[in-house]
Amino acid sequence: MTLSDDLRQEIGAIFRESWSTRNGVKVPEPEELKLNNDAVELNATVLYADLAASTGLVDGYKRPFAAEIYKSYLHSAAKIIRSEGGTITAYDGDRIMATFIGDNKNTAAARTALKINFVVREVINPALKAQYVGTTYTLKQTVGIDTSRLFVARTGIRGSNDLVWVGRAANYAAKLCDLPPAYPTRITASVYNKLDNSVKFTNGKAMWEARSWTAMSGQTIYRSTWWWPV
Repeated sequence: MTLSDDLRQEIGAIFRESWSTRNGVKVPEPEELKLNNDAVELNATVLYADLAASTGLVDGYKRPFAAEIYKSYLHSAAKIIRSEGGTITAYDGDRIMATFIGDNKNTAAARTALKINFVVREVINPALKAQYVGTTYTLKQTVGIDTSRLFVARTGIRGSNDLVWVGRAANYAAKLCDLPPAYPTRITASVYNKLDNSVKFTNGKAMWEARSWTAMSGQTIYRSTWWWPV
């Protein structure tokens, strides 16, 4: 059987086979799902944290320097995500994806984003400037957050596979990261409307600004430059 024959057979099976689905109460591990049409559905909030302008970084600076920026950012984001109860679900080059579940998932995800902004401003960039005196580089980043029902399946081949997250939250959170880093944190209205007031206001001042997301049919999103001390 040729590779073409093999692919035709397997793809035909994917489209014909009925799905086995169940409600999830936790973020699944890949081993908990089969490679055939098997899925877990759950309500979750997805966070994407993305290093801005990484192409300019790798094109304009030496590789060890760029690697240190990547490592500092992704290490910090991962530590903060876990401290807030989130589950890291993927690393993708210069970005990290995390999933939050439970009653407090939106507040925890938003607080995570604000903490990442704090660490970038108050820890990473000062350490960078202290080590590389005179550098013009400043780390900038964006975090996007959305919440929705997700359909989680296992994809790939035996020996090389991972989970695929199908649903609005994963898609929108990633798209929000593509917006300019002048506002490091952006969330959808679905997230904002579920936030605890502790991450909405500080001393009576609003921490978020409502905007129209032009690229997505004018949907309302919220952006912020605030940070949360770690």
